[in-house]
Amino acid sequence: MPDDPGSRPARAAWCLYDWANSAFPAVILTFVFAAYFTTAVAADPIAGTRAWGTAVSLSALAIAVFSPVLGAIADRGGARKPWLAAFTILCVGATFALWWVAPSPDYVMLALVLLGIGNFAFELGIVFYNAMLPEIVSHDRIGRLSGWGWGLGYAGGLVCLVVVLFGFVQATPPPFGLDTGAAEHVRMAGPIAAAWFAVFALPLFIWVPDRPRIAHAPIDAVREGLAQLRKTIANVRRYRTATRYLIAHMIYADGLNTLFAFGGVYAAGTFAMKVDEVIAFGIALNLTAGLGAFAFAWIDDRIGAKRTIMIALGALTLIGAAVLVVESKAMFWALGLALGIFFGPAQAASRSLMARLAPADMRAEMFGLFALSGKATAFVGPALLGWVAAAANSQRIGMATVLVFFVVGMVILAPVREPPDPA
Repeated sequence: MPDDPGSRPARAAWCLYDWANSAFPAVILTFVFAAYFTTAVAADPIAGTRAWGTAVSLSALAIAVFSPVLGAIADRGGARKPWLAAFTILCVGATFALWWVAPSPDYVMLALVLLGIGNFAFELGIVFYNAMLPEIVSHDRIGRLSGWGWGLGYAGGLVCLVVVLFGFVQATPPPFGLDTGAAEHVRMAGPIAAAWFAVFALPLFIWVPDRPRIAHAPIDAVREGLAQLRKTIANVRRYRTATRYLIAHMIYADGLNTLFAFGGVYAAGTFAMKVDEVIAFGIALNLTAGLGAFAFAWIDDRIGAKRTIMIALGALTLIGAAVLVVESKAMFWALGLALGIFFGPAQAASRSLMARLAPADMRAEMFGLFALSGKATAFVGPALLGWVAAAANSQRIGMATVLVFFVVGMVILAPVREPPDPA
């Protein structure tokens, strides 16, 4: 690999896609729409938590099934951008359509279907986006670019949340004659997030180079991709280190995804935060998470991605336990912001470790398996949290299940050896 495999504009445009797609998890999946659904659409917060968890779980199951298959097919077909474009468009469309979810239990099913479609498309697009990383930067700077991208993503989520909060939710009167009685000032979160994603994703498709298409008929690419996936699974012992890492990632990513998906729900239900308060908390949390991702980007390249992940997961476990026992809203804010510092590094370093472990000719497939490992048990975390919260009639007890995933993930990850940088 050359010392500088990608141009500076290409790397900047690649990072900007993180800024673009962050609108979906920040505005829709975690803070604004999640809180709106729980407090205004669902019959009550507990029922809303359970329904939200079920929808996220079902979409995660679909992601787990399709991501490695599509990754293997893409490796045989060569180009990544057509796949990424298709899933970006699908996510943008589903996100925009959330505008039609009115504050009534009659719209619960529409909300959950659109959420499931949007989450499915968002995560499948990430498979092909991540596979581009080691093709535009040298091996010894993978951690840095991954961290910068993730940090920029948190910044994008923060700015989009600010636009939604001050431009619409708290605006008096709301712009464009929006009807607050029908929660239109909150429902605008869907179209805003969709437009944000669409506009800022464009530079990637203009400046980031793609691998050339391989002269295969589509059916041949499918056949060869499925054959390669079967071969990889059959010869899993050849990839023992990567396999152990993927198992560890499967466990702790479930905790990360569950924590992210239910952060706004927990804040709204346990601490009685209103939608605007949840958004403000989301803005602050994205700020600390972005700063953490940027700061740890250099640490990743210096001490290694695996050690960075272990440090982040250990901190998330300790601080997360404290978050679950505090009663004061002020303490929840303080500990929640501290939690955010380690959230970004855990995710960014996970991506850079996979980029280092993946064989050059199997990157999309390996990132497909990486997505699989992040979603294979992802239906367990949200479903377990939702059902435990319902059984105990306590969101605190439900959220405590997240910590188990962090601890088990660290135990499995501990023996993994990170490959040295090539000379």
